[in-house]
Amino acid sequence: MKAYVKICGLRSDADLQAVADAGASYGGFVFFDKSPRAITPEAAGALHVPAGLRMVALVVDADDALLDKITQHVALHMIQLHGHETPARVAEVRARYGLPVMKVLSIAGAEDLAAIADYEDVADQIMLDAKAPKGATRPGGNGNTFDWTLLQGRQWRKPWMLAGGLTPDNVAQARDLTGAVQLDASSSLESSPGVKDPVRIRAFVAAALR
Repeated sequence: MKAYVKICGLRSDADLQAVADAGASYGGFVFFDKSPRAITPEAAGALHVPAGLRMVALVVDADDALLDKITQHVALHMIQLHGHETPARVAEVRARYGLPVMKVLSIAGAEDLAAIADYEDVADQIMLDAKAPKGATRPGGNGNTFDWTLLQGRQWRKPWMLAGGLTPDNVAQARDLTGAVQLDASSSLESSPGVKDPVRIRAFVAAALR
């Protein structure tokens, strides 16, 4: 089955071009100040997105004022909610902006998978990411994995994406174990925090799509 790759935390035209050239389907902008990959709506809107690359806005418990600003400046294909948004808030964002919404759920154990059922009726997609370590300042992009065998043999009604500690070296194994056909990476594809490495991006996409 065809796989789709999302590379998050893009901040320059060079990043966007590297992601598109590598064959990724999605690029992500991070609108969260505590992330080393943060970008402003104005800066993101000034970038040149290659044709065919679908752009996703990652936000964390964003209010309407921030989302209004992002959608005014940036041509988006999806909004990724990576905070503590309730199902009602997910539905509200989807209705207000007329864009598909991906809700991120943090996974540490099998019990965390139960929340998927709460969001399938309101989100267009689900992302399963590793739960942030205690004391972390951001919910994702920490380079941690979770037990992928938790996902073996499971199916859900909505498309889902696997994230959390995926690298060029382990993404093929993660895909084989979980059956994921959508895969997301960010921090593992950097030469330093917030600085994307085109060589690592190419290696990751090639391994994910093999």
